Amino acid sequence: MKFNRFGKYPIAFMLVLLCAIPYGIASLHGLHHPAFVRAQEPPEVQSPQSEATPVTPESIFMSQLPSWARLVDIRKVNPNIRLDIRYATANNFLKRKLYSQAKCALRSSVAQKLALVQTDLEKIGLGLKVYDCYRPFSVTEQMWAVLPDPNYVANPARGSRHNRGAAVDLTLVDRTGKELEMPTPYDDFTEKAHGDYQGGSAQSRKNRQVLKDAMKKHGFIGITTEWWHFDSEDWQKFAILDISLGTIP
Repeated sequence: MKFNRFGKYPIAFMLVLLCAIPYGIASLHGLHHPAFVRAQEPPEVQSPQSEATPVTPESIFMSQLPSWARLVDIRKVNPNIRLDIRYATANNFLKRKLYSQAKCALRSSVAQKLALVQTDLEKIGLGLKVYDCYRPFSVTEQMWAVLPDPNYVANPARGSRHNRGAAVDLTLVDRTGKELEMPTPYDDFTEKAHGDYQGGSAQSRKNRQVLKDAMKKHGFIGITTEWWHFDSEDWQKFAILDISLGTIP
């Protein structure tokens, strides 16, 4: 029996050649294994609210968001809510004006809930006074540069719930607008401002609890370090913004 020019073992040679073809083709495409790769699921798209930087330009903000998610002026929702927007003055821990105007802006759905809190409090002769609402992201950056303590200032790497228009700083007032006694003044960065602080007067702790209960009833959640700060329970669905207060109607 004679063998052809491919050598003494033609059958073995052909088997090696057939096995090598897929690897040769794959190498042309920069692969290390043959094709027949299982199809992958589409990549998960990260939702805007989890992003840590402003993503919504002012030019499209008002026109493209649904009405419930737009920033609105709280005084147009309930004018009985009193304002003392500290960051529109020098009366704050930075000792300088940070806002172009004294306005409390919130997402429309959040503002509606806060209006209900005001209505309930009026039934017992009380009301709300607001210190801060929506806070532009650029202001949070300025605050962090001065006080980089996540217990009191949001880290810009993650953003603030104020930046989402879903948080509010506030206190209680009586019918005349006089503030009720609380354990500390606003922006007190000590343990006395904590929600579970048991010092101070019994009346201040009672007033703090009245505020907490009124806010909780309508979907606001307090935080441990600041008796005045409350987040809307659905804050996660809102994106971080850096919209100037002057553009909000």
